[in-house]
Amino acid sequence: MVAVNISDREKFVYHPSEDSIQASNIHRFMVRNNIPDYGDLIKRSTGNIEWFWDAVVKDLGISWYTPYEKVMDDSRGLPWTRWFLGGKINIAHNCVDRHQKVLGGSLACISQDEEGSQRRVTYSELYSSSNQLANALSRLGIGKGDVVAIYMPMIPEALIALMGILKVGAIFIPIFSGYASAALASRLDNTDVKAIITTDGYCRKKRVTDTKKEVDEVFQSVSSLKHCIVLEHIRNPVQWHPDRDLWWADLIHDQSTDFLNEQMDSEDPAMMLHTSGTTGKPKATVHTHAGALVQCTKEVAYYFDVKTHTSVFWVTDIGWMMGPWEIIGTLALGGTVCLMEGAIDYPTKDRLWRFIEDHEVNVFGISPTGVRALMTYGSSLVQARDLSSLQILGSTGEPWDAKSWMWFFEKVGRSNCPIINISGGTELFGCLVAPLPIMALKPCTVGGPGLGMAVDVLDEQGKSIKESVGYLVCRKPFPSMTRGFWKDPDRYISTYWSKWDNIWFHGDWATIDADGQWFLQGRTDDVIKIAGRRLGPAEIESILISDHRVSEAVAVGLPDVTKGEKLTCLVVLADTVQSGRALESDLKAKVASMIGKTFTPDDIRFVKRLPKNRAGKITRGMIKMKLSGIAIPDLSSLDNPEVIDEL
Repeated sequence: MVAVNISDREKFVYHPSEDSIQASNIHRFMVRNNIPDYGDLIKRSTGNIEWFWDAVVKDLGISWYTPYEKVMDDSRGLPWTRWFLGGKINIAHNCVDRHQKVLGGSLACISQDEEGSQRRVTYSELYSSSNQLANALSRLGIGKGDVVAIYMPMIPEALIALMGILKVGAIFIPIFSGYASAALASRLDNTDVKAIITTDGYCRKKRVTDTKKEVDEVFQSVSSLKHCIVLEHIRNPVQWHPDRDLWWADLIHDQSTDFLNEQMDSEDPAMMLHTSGTTGKPKATVHTHAGALVQCTKEVAYYFDVKTHTSVFWVTDIGWMMGPWEIIGTLALGGTVCLMEGAIDYPTKDRLWRFIEDHEVNVFGISPTGVRALMTYGSSLVQARDLSSLQILGSTGEPWDAKSWMWFFEKVGRSNCPIINISGGTELFGCLVAPLPIMALKPCTVGGPGLGMAVDVLDEQGKSIKESVGYLVCRKPFPSMTRGFWKDPDRYISTYWSKWDNIWFHGDWATIDADGQWFLQGRTDDVIKIAGRRLGPAEIESILISDHRVSEAVAVGLPDVTKGEKLTCLVVLADTVQSGRALESDLKAKVASMIGKTFTPDDIRFVKRLPKNRAGKITRGMIKMKLSGIAIPDLSSLDNPEVIDEL
């Protein structure tokens, strides 16, 4: 383990080389636009957003059927800003068609299952296959404005399905492959979904998930569903309904490998992404062809420096925002999307590191919780592999602790790769804050404002603050901002625009330190309120994890009649460490000494595991519900649902 003092968070540990700066995409953009330094880049990109987004489109070579006449129009109000007016575009054209001639033989996708079987799909093959699917969808009567769900594991057909749906002008809904029928139905209800594309099942740690069975149950409650397209993936027996079920292979058989894409208006919807449903009915956020494409391509290009042939692997699922984000952004730039089906630590604990070595991954992204889980296996598995292909590390999903960040930086990145720790959300299809690879970085930082994102940190009165915890907000619109919730505009306004006039309220705590480095402190709905004082759980968790005896930790506030909430911490110990009252007292004293006696944990519980989703993120909300005695409506998003009962 890497022993890191909390004070190390104040030090700059990564400094880019001059060669890496000169070769970066963002340096090219700065030179083209006469921008001398990072400060001026942020000032110009957030001060003149119309100029910036137009410059991004030109720099990245985004392809249009018909050029736009105006960059933006906020005449309907800032929450309903429209972008690239008059333009005709299609995401699939930018991700597949325009690369087919020049990059036809280059790899669009590499995938590997838990058995070690590999598949490689070129841009030409992706072009032909997605065209065949588009023709098949058209024959089913699916076209512009129709809604199609994708309920598949991370396999090449998920990419083909995504592009095929976009080609016909339909709207795709990616659904997490581990959801059970109730969660699946709640996300498809009231979306007017017409068809769903799934598999006959998939395997994870030798456990078969029967996705077709879950879909069959959904048909009983979602009346708009008419077609179920089934990919034969693992030869799992399925019930068949000939009036609505279609085999993928039969559907595309003899279909033409040419297809004339639907030319979409810039503001036409391309996808619906669902926010978390752990605290209420999931919300379907709507994203457009131009807005989604320009935003995520900007981020993949400038934050992660992806170029033609760059290979990108992010531990995610098609149903999480990072799945479509990774696919669209990487393919738009002519890179290679790397897909790992199954668990990252099965059948061997070093599967992830072997995958990076074997496929020479250049950009690797994972959640902080995923890193903490891998740390429990020790450093030797990482150091035994050749990871020299790595150029940039990525992370998102939650705040870091210094010890885990440094392990990721030193052991995985060999102290040569910047950790591009981005933070945004499903409703943004992008990032509010992010570092750039040309920046010096401190542990755990999210760098600063995202390019073109006029973000700020405000106190309760709406005043900009530094060096203290405040609300992360955005003062200006941006292209990928959701066009509202599907069929529920009022809920969209009340969720993001009601705290302050014309300011996007994101729901995160953030701080800006004296050196201008930004840090996340957790979700505002995770905030712990003790005797009228507020504290983000990340600060407490970082202190606990900094102890060499602690592997993982989570802090939650539970109802208390005296103090409002009492601080309860769940702690996973490092191997060979024994729990006991002495250790509990030590950890309580450490928190009290570093943050104040008021925040001394009332209860520290030692557990073997913490509940996590497939992306490796700790499900803090579910933990709080369980410990508060509240029934959890749906556990299907968890990778280890049995852990909930262990709590």
